[in-house]
Amino acid sequence: QVQLVESGGGLVQAGGSLRLSCAASGRIFSGDVFGWYRQAPRKQREMVATVTSGGTTNYADSVEGRFTISRNNAKNTVLLEMNDLKPEDTAVYYCRANRPYIPRYDYWGQGTQVTVSS
Repeated sequence: QVQLVESGGGLVQAGGSLRLSCAASGRIFSGDVFGWYRQAPRKQREMVATVTSGGTTNYADSVEGRFTISRNNAKNTVLLEMNDLKPEDTAVYYCRANRPYIPRYDYWGQGTQVTVSS
């Protein structure tokens, strides 16, 4: 079993920055993918950024160049640095740990609110 705990959300003005952190506890295996997803009111949950255990990253077009995802495999932590925030970035942000290979798992955190005021 893996538990994911997010922190770092809050209220910020447009153009500001926030750093989200996700701490994973439990058995983590190499070959998994950690990611940040977000869900705004009345919208579907969407991928923001992902990072593999080897460090390969992927970003949604809407955050490319503004957000940076990183992970520390030794500490089982994942960070999301968010710069130049926009009101449309307002959402609940979720951390996810997904491993499509045996042993397979797919865990989500409880989410952290990010609100960007204009």
